[in-house]
Amino acid sequence: MKKGLALLLPVLATAVVAASAQGGRTSAVAASASSGVSCKSTLKIGFVTPLTGGAGFLGQEQLSWAKYAVKTLAPPLGLKITLVPGDTPVEQGPAPAQALAQKFVADKSVVAILGPSTSGAVAASSQTYFQAGLVHVSPSATRTSLTKGSTREATAAFLRVVPGDYIQGPSDANYMIKTLHVKKVVIMDFQEPYSTGLADAVETTLKAAGVTTIRLSAPNTTTDYSAYVTKVASDADIVFFPTQKPPDAQTFAQQLLEQGKKAKVFGGDGSNDSTAFKVPGSYVSNFAPDITGIAADKSIIAGWKKDNPGKPVGSFGPPSYGAVQVLLTAIKLACVADHGVIKARHDVLRHTKQVVIKNWILGGTFRFSTKSNDPLNAKFYIFQIQSNGSYKLVG
Repeated sequence: MKKGLALLLPVLATAVVAASAQGGRTSAVAASASSGVSCKSTLKIGFVTPLTGGAGFLGQEQLSWAKYAVKTLAPPLGLKITLVPGDTPVEQGPAPAQALAQKFVADKSVVAILGPSTSGAVAASSQTYFQAGLVHVSPSATRTSLTKGSTREATAAFLRVVPGDYIQGPSDANYMIKTLHVKKVVIMDFQEPYSTGLADAVETTLKAAGVTTIRLSAPNTTTDYSAYVTKVASDADIVFFPTQKPPDAQTFAQQLLEQGKKAKVFGGDGSNDSTAFKVPGSYVSNFAPDITGIAADKSIIAGWKKDNPGKPVGSFGPPSYGAVQVLLTAIKLACVADHGVIKARHDVLRHTKQVVIKNWILGGTFRFSTKSNDPLNAKFYIFQIQSNGSYKLVG
């Protein structure tokens, strides 16, 4: 709790001034609250993430860290915050995210959204949040086209605290090229926004380096990959497997071994779950390091472990803590600027882009880029699965 207070409060005074000077950028966003909400009342943050289904591990880990962040960071700021979780199973497509967006927009005490956690859910609901003036900050949605390109799928109300696939894709591909010296790579996608975007980014970089690539595509509901494994060339070095369901990466890696294929599975951040994907020699990438190696996080980790006994510190939870920290800071800034009342939801949105947090949970200082709604100077990390199933940082 002491660390959270020290991180947040020094930023408020300067950020309010900066936000006031730049607030006109989001003035076109519609306000959804005409009479305002008292900052002394209980304010709600909606949380949109997969809590069940194949990616449920991701949402459950994020939820535990988000709860801890609200518990420890809100009281020192004088805020009473309730976190309201909403489930978006990846197998059900865009419908759950769209329904939750309508629900949260209708509840006037909801002043910000944590998430959506997946790229598809962001694309499906960002316009609804934008029209209501609701900022939505994702701890894990990485699709490049959410924030970049001529046909952006997210609106100006969307920000994320993790880097996009325009960093992850080239990082993964360059590791294959420069460290693994690959000659042939099979690239899978699962016909949904996260996997197709990341697969495209990896494929582009590999082809530019002269690596032979073979593209395969499977429905997101696939459970048996044996037919796809037979299409993996015997001389392929890697199968890039950007799933959001780690057990599927485990199944594919095991079936490669069963069919005598030499290729190793290389998963994106959606595969990063050491309890479900643990075939030795495989690779995963992620937007977060192992924070147990960051000395400044010692007290945060100890507090979280006390609330979550027996649970391991993963890669998806800490960015969720950070995203909540960003939202709480923005809410406090809006309360200060509006003299104890959030006059309109877009006031929180207006202040979010100006948030700066020193001693960021993932290391260094956090701030958003001035050129996009992505974090500045973020990177991806690459891990290899060891013989005991542990993940070792290798790049």
